[in-house]
This record gives sequence, C-alpha cells and structure tokens, in this order.
Amino acid sequence: MNVNRAHKDSVFTLLFSEKKKLIELYNALSGRNLPPDTPVEIATLTNVLFNSWRDDIAFVIDGRLVILVEHQSTINENMPLRFFIYLSRVYEKLTESKALYKKKLYKIPKPDFIVLYNGKEPFPDETVLRLSDAYIEPVAAEGLGGRLEMEVRVVNINEGRNEAIVKRCADLNGYVKLTAKIRAYQAAGLDLNEAVTQAVKDCAKENILVEFIKAHGTEAIGLMSLVYDEEEAKIVAREEGREEGREEGREEGREEGEVIGKARGFLEAAKKMLESGLNIATVSEMLGIPKSELQKLYAE
Repeated sequence: MNVNRAHKDSVFTLLFSEKKKLIELYNALSGRNLPPDTPVEIATLTNVLFNSWRDDIAFVIDGRLVILVEHQSTINENMPLRFFIYLSRVYEKLTESKALYKKKLYKIPKPDFIVLYNGKEPFPDETVLRLSDAYIEPVAAEGLGGRLEMEVRVVNINEGRNEAIVKRCADLNGYVKLTAKIRAYQAAGLDLNEAVTQAVKDCAKENILVEFIKAHGTEAIGLMSLVYDEEEAKIVAREEGREEGREEGREEGREEGEVIGKARGFLEAAKKMLESGLNIATVSEMLGIPKSELQKLYAE
C-alpha cells in the first residue's frame, strides 16, 4: 500500500517519515536491533480517527503492524477503542480482496499499539490501556464465545523520562529536547511563535536535529506552533463553553462558547503561522480556514 499523500503531517510524522528513522525508533521502543535495510511498509491512513491529530504513523516491519501515535493532550481513555477501529481499516487495506474467501489461512502482521505521551500533565513512565476496561460487563463474565482484548502501551517521552528508550533513537531524543526547549521559553514569558523559533535556533546551534531543521526549518516552526495553538484552542473552547453556559444557563450557550473559543484559537494559530513564513495556501490547507480570511489576517 502506498503512503497516503493527503495525510497532513505533524513535526513528529515529518521527522519519522523516512524508513531508516522508523527502524531506529522501532528498535528503541522494542529493544531490538533490526538493521537499517530492514523492509518497512508504510500503512498510515488518513481522514479516519486521528486526522485532527496529524501525528499517527502505521507501518509494517518484520511481521508486525505498528500503530504509533504521539500525543500531547491528556491521555484519552477511549484510545483502545479508537485503535481497534483504526486497526480494522488498516487490515482491510493490507488484505487482498479475495483472500478472506479462500480456504487457506491468510496470514496478517501482528499488531502493536503505542502512544508516545508528551503532555504537560504528570504521567507515569509507562502504562497500559485495555479495551476490556470499556466493556459494560466485566471480562470475567461468562459469554457465548471468545473474548477480545486490545492493549495499548503508553510511553512517557517527556524530558528525563524513559531515557533508556529515548537515547537509543537520536531523532526521538532531539524531538524531546526541542519540545522541552519550547516549553521552557514559554515559561520564561515568550509567546508561542517566539518560543518555537528560538527553540529551533538553539537546536541548530547545539547540533540537535540539524539535518531535519535544514530541510524543514520554517515548516517545522509553523507545525510546532500549530500543535501548541491547537491545544490552547481546545482549552479556550472548553472554558468559553462553560462560561457561556453558566451565563445563559442553556446547552446552546455552551456549544456557542466552544465554537467561539475554537475559532479564536485557530485564527490566532493562523496568524502566527503566517508570521513564521508559511504561505497562505499551506496554512489554509492545514487549518481548513478559507484563503480570503487568511488574506485579511495577513493584511492586518
């Protein structure tokens, strides 16, 4: 299956778009030592469940189907169910159309599900989320047939956490350092765009992600700003929704507040991305904002 070019990248997916880098990342997470020439088949989907994140990677390597998500928000307890639906669609893409109707057993790659957590809230080094936790009846309850379980491994990759894993992959280590620098500059009072720009400059000086920055410097600044602005937009949307709901005392008020908050957050993100050098067409595609609106922002 070919890589879906409509998939909108994040810095994370852009960084690990090369197969050699995916192998290095896989080795770090699995503890294995597969050689750089190991065959890798990209199987990432688009417009399914993670399209708003833009940070999911699916690939087949050494008989395994790895579905990997980098996540900066609070961990969603429904991730196993989302992974389950995503998995079924990947298998559908990887399976020959007539294979399921043949008598001979059709072999499929074993799935692995991994979330790399990079959020601000405290979180353990590792944990496992299980699909069975969502079942209305407990797992031990008697049933009529077999049982289905899915486990999602969540790995904390914030600076200072799981260093044995992070240091095995130079690009993952660099990404962790870049993220930490952005947050440090924000804590020091820089606005988001300034924090991202300065962090990228620091990494270039300190020989961190040098090749990546040379190839994608301006784009990386815009994408990192977008990721953090999206998180801020979600927070604003929730707060606007609550406030509007309290004032009006109506469900409509909460919904309207969420729309207002989200719109403000995304317009602010667009403005900063334009200031960072991204062109109007690119920002329009990434955020789904009409070019006419972006031209007004640019004029301002």
